[in-house]
Order: sequence, then structure tokens, then C-alpha cells
Amino acid sequence: MFWRLVLVALGGALGAVARYTVSFLFGRAWPAFPWGTLVVNVVGSFLLGLLMGATASGRFLLDPAWRSFLGIGILGAFTTFSTLSYETVEAVRGGSPMHALGMVLANLVLGLLFCWIGLFLGER
Repeated sequence: MFWRLVLVALGGALGAVARYTVSFLFGRAWPAFPWGTLVVNVVGSFLLGLLMGATASGRFLLDPAWRSFLGIGILGAFTTFSTLSYETVEAVRGGSPMHALGMVLANLVLGLLFCWIGLFLGER
């Protein structure tokens, strides 16, 4: 149990750094919309679906501790639905409810779609 916690913590550190880097780069390139949040949520949803599909189907054998490192640690820290929530509330408070609705719908629909695609590809 201890080593699994260590792996999750290390994965979390890596995922958080990756999330910050992606958000920073996209934020500099397109500051009018939180594209970084959308990208990490869609990519993270796809990768988690791929990981879970590949390991649950038996197509890819992975020790449960390493699955926790990747799924809970790296991808758990990489995706940012708490950030999405904050950015949505701030858009509403800033007088842009349609912008907020667009952010929520894009993240939810694309996140679910890419998770499904990842599961589909991981199981094959």
C-alpha cells in the first residue's frame, strides 16, 4: 500500500506539471477562452479511457500499482474539472453566461466522446 501511495504521489506531481504547462502554453496562444483546460480535459479523458479499456480487457497487462500511477496519479492531476468549475463561475460572474455554457458543454461533450473513443481503442 505504501509504494502505491508513493507512485500515485509521483504521478500526481508529473500530471500537475503537465497540466500547468499545457494550460500556460494554450493560455498564451489564445487568451480569450480557456483552451488549456479544454485540451487537458479532453486529452485526459481519452487517455484514461484508453488506459482503462486496454487494461480491463486484458489487452495490456499492467500491475495495479502502475495503473494507479498512470490513472489516478498522472491523469487524475492532469485533468482539471475543478478548474473548469472555477472558470465557469467566473465567466458567469463576469457577465458572460453564454461563454460559460459553451465552456461546460465543450468540456463535457468532448470529454465523454474522447473517453468513449479511448475505451473503444483500448479494448481492441
